[in-house]
Amino acid sequence: MMSAKPVAIGGHTAIGIEVLLPKTTLLAVTTEIGYIMCGALDVALLNDKLRDRGIIAGRAVGVRTLEALLDAPLESVTHGAEQLGIYAGMTGRQAVERMLEQQ
Repeated sequence: MMSAKPVAIGGHTAIGIEVLLPKTTLLAVTTEIGYIMCGALDVALLNDKLRDRGIIAGRAVGVRTLEALLDAPLESVTHGAEQLGIYAGMTGRQAVERMLEQQ
């Protein structure tokens, strides 16, 4: 099963996505320009193989809910995210807010 719901952050709205899979749940919060995701996100792949796309994304590990994804510190971010001032260690909520401000 998959669900999507609005997520209000800093006066803007992002979209939270949950995909229930056998023995795991994929979590993401997306904006028009980028997203944060659970540990399933391969930041190295985005930075290396897909570098030319300039993807703006961050990864948090050990999260089981959308709220936890927003509250967790990002473990890694893409080069595109770094260019917006998003960095490892900031919370997912801070990163999404930065993305929403740039739309």
